[in-house]
Amino acid sequence: MMQSKGETGRQERYDLHTHTRASDGMNAPADNVRLAREQGLTGLAITDHDTVAGVMEAMAEGERQSILVIPGVEISTRASGKDIHVLGYFIQTDDPVLLQRLASLRETREARNVQIIDKLNGLGISITLDEVKAGLGRPLRPDESLGRPHIADALVRKGLAADMRDAFDRYLGEGKPGYASLPRISPEEAMGWIREAGGAPVLAHPGLYGDDELVETIVAKGRPAGIEVYHSDHGPEDEERYLVLARRYGLIATGGSDYHGVRQGVVFHGDLGSRYADGECVRQLQNAAEHGGR
Repeated sequence: MMQSKGETGRQERYDLHTHTRASDGMNAPADNVRLAREQGLTGLAITDHDTVAGVMEAMAEGERQSILVIPGVEISTRASGKDIHVLGYFIQTDDPVLLQRLASLRETREARNVQIIDKLNGLGISITLDEVKAGLGRPLRPDESLGRPHIADALVRKGLAADMRDAFDRYLGEGKPGYASLPRISPEEAMGWIREAGGAPVLAHPGLYGDDELVETIVAKGRPAGIEVYHSDHGPEDEERYLVLARRYGLIATGGSDYHGVRQGVVFHGDLGSRYADGECVRQLQNAAEHGGR
């Protein structure tokens, strides 16, 4: 990983990709911050899917714990028939245009959830969206988002999958019988939204798309500030390949665990802090955000 030292001489480590229960994570935002402190991190980013609902709670806890919390988001997009995710850092979470846009994305996500449930019902699986929401153990706020991990969790509770990974492999992953996708904005459009909200856009986990030609096309067209080189699902060869790509296009090489918490005893995707970026990376992202997100 990239390494740098702060004013105290201590190595700075920031997990730039974490989720909370505001989307499909398991933890309250403040719990992610406390866990970051336990892991010895300098800071973390809260990057929930299509919502910033967890950011303020996390930032408040960050002040109490002396942990830097970077306001972020992960926006769902689509390109060449694939779901592509774009991370945004140092965004203005109270920007009314951004909030309206994210609300429209959550409406699309809810419509997709309905389609997934319909497909599962067509497979003879008795499951409802109300059951999925009941599994949260609390009311879903209007500014929070429900995703496939919640549906996977319900399938596991019904004994129809061994764990979340099994649920995705059998039913919910791309190309599986319960998978559904609706038209979404392009990665380039999401990058524009992030810039307009004062942030720096970063292409998330390129290794998950299985198409490096598409990844390079997105980078060339969208010109994000960075690319997520270090991710829980990237091996050493992936990291080297995307580091080369980052250098070719002058992108910031970022890193994060994509931590979603623990479900059925399994961490998804990786432990908080298991992938990270250094202080120089964070300063570069902040500088990019201050200069138009590039």
